[in-house]
Amino acid sequence: MLTEAERHHLLVEWNETKTNYPGDKCIHELFEEQVERTPDALALVFENEHLTYRELNCRANQLAHYLQGLGAGPEVLVGIFMDRSVEMVIGILGILKAGGAYVPLDPIYPKERLAFMLEDMRAPVILTQQGLAADLPPNSAKIIYLRAPDEKSEVDDARADENPLSGVKPENLAYVIYTSGSTGKPKGVLVTHANVVRLFTATESWFHFGQGDIWTMFHSHAFDFSVWELWGALLYGGRLVVVPYEVSRSPGAFYALLVKEGVTVLNQTPSAFKQLMQAEESLRGEEDISLRLIIFGGEALELQSLKPWIKRHGDKKPQLINMYGITETTVHVTYRPITAEDVQLRRGSVIGIPIPDLQVYVLDRNLQPVPMAVPGELYVGGAGLARGYLNRPELTSGRFVPNPFSNIPGERLYKSGDVVRYLPDQDLEYLGRTDHQVKIRGFRVELGEIEAMLGRHEAIREVVVMAREDVPGDQRLVAYLVPNEKQTPSVSVLRQYLKEKLPEYMVPNAFMILEKVPLTPNGKIDRKALPSPTGLRPELESAYVAPRTEIERTIAAIWQAVLRLEKVGIHDNFFEVGGTSLLATQVISRINKAFQVDLSLRSFFEDPTIAGLLPTIEKLRNSGAAFQVPPIVPISRESRRQKLST
Repeated sequence: MLTEAERHHLLVEWNETKTNYPGDKCIHELFEEQVERTPDALALVFENEHLTYRELNCRANQLAHYLQGLGAGPEVLVGIFMDRSVEMVIGILGILKAGGAYVPLDPIYPKERLAFMLEDMRAPVILTQQGLAADLPPNSAKIIYLRAPDEKSEVDDARADENPLSGVKPENLAYVIYTSGSTGKPKGVLVTHANVVRLFTATESWFHFGQGDIWTMFHSHAFDFSVWELWGALLYGGRLVVVPYEVSRSPGAFYALLVKEGVTVLNQTPSAFKQLMQAEESLRGEEDISLRLIIFGGEALELQSLKPWIKRHGDKKPQLINMYGITETTVHVTYRPITAEDVQLRRGSVIGIPIPDLQVYVLDRNLQPVPMAVPGELYVGGAGLARGYLNRPELTSGRFVPNPFSNIPGERLYKSGDVVRYLPDQDLEYLGRTDHQVKIRGFRVELGEIEAMLGRHEAIREVVVMAREDVPGDQRLVAYLVPNEKQTPSVSVLRQYLKEKLPEYMVPNAFMILEKVPLTPNGKIDRKALPSPTGLRPELESAYVAPRTEIERTIAAIWQAVLRLEKVGIHDNFFEVGGTSLLATQVISRINKAFQVDLSLRSFFEDPTIAGLLPTIEKLRNSGAAFQVPPIVPISRESRRQKLST
């Protein structure tokens, strides 16, 4: 808990920074100013590739001039369908320099979702890489391939000796990021340059980012946490380390990367950080980390989960910061340093005070302020509010409402759907949602979108999807289904059906078949009466076969503990009994510890059954190899789609 003196100092800083930001600059213009200051400083790292600020600017200029020749400019959307890479960063920067707005398309998204986004945004140009061409759904856009270091591209012939002029203004779009939609269709959020620039300048006095900082770009460019990571490094002369996808899904390897690169600013969802804490503990923290800041966002932070970390590291270095945020309000809304005292006092999900140029209101259903400590819905106003939703005027007017507390014409509030309350010290505490929207591993999920997709399956009559947290800190999606009288679909069929239509993080961990959905006396769905799936093995196409040997029983016990199941068969597919890639890392860590082996992430994904893993584990045991961080080996994109959760 902050002392009164610390809180006073924080509020003084809060007031001093309210208007102190360059409202006449765009994101890429601030980057270009940094290039002039530190042209030879290292800007970008990805595996064995390194670019200085001058080199990055040159490559982005080449692309920008080329895009302008194709018609890119202010308010023109340009898709970017790329894996994590140097080229992805060049692509984003080049689009902004051309004056356009980038629309991230994650290659691991199902083709049906990608096809909808492409049709909705109607971008005239899409940037991609040669190896991804076959994964891009048919569309009318011009496809531009960015080269790897050893490839030749049509973009290389464009001019690169000067920063392009585009006429783009701060009020023009910088990006469009799609979020989950309750109607079953994702919606694109329209964010401007001014929205992003003020985010950093309004928080400068809190973080003091600079040339000495090394950041990771851990998150997908389709998740707006990446906006904070990208420009937090490149607007201040810092170094950005782009994290390969496979490393981002292996906490041990990611911890090793943090040590190797000397990372100072780490941004994590609480779910991902729990895995990182476990990896560090299993590795005994043999090498020192250089972190000065760990910034949480994307989902609710349960302070008690930080207890092991604070016990090992304290709360000063690195400093832990909780930042609640929303895509529609440009990444972050509030700021709260986390202290050891917060954890000791077992406080809830405290999200702190608003960023200086934002206003927050806790209101009842009549848009009246609620008293201190009384829960209400959070409304956000100020300079961070996005323009609205692409091609969704009715949805925009429903969520971006007139500000009843302002006399300025056109002032709006964003209706967040989040329930909060004020604490006596003026901090905000996050309590949950007013609707059926949840955050899963940092991604915002409309449960209605999953319900809509399942409801379209011919064998399903009724469906309810819930985010359950039967074990504190372990939130999982559960689908409750009432099948048609003629047929009952198998779990594997339903899981595969959803994987073809939704991102992996939206596929439920468990499916439960019901005779009927329980209702309240008022005829509404009685969600409290829906049974917990904990301990139940789902009905699978493969018959249950019990473990036979001591090794199989040990592995099965590990799976049961992590998945919270009463029994697991040796032919059960890990991902079909509720497993995710994050849970897979826990299983691998426990197997390695139990047998003193180096079972890799790749080996696990190749055959995620106990019977399939057994020969690999026995081979590793017989080889007597010393325990170490598993090597990272690229996994095919198709395997990611089929097996990994984002």
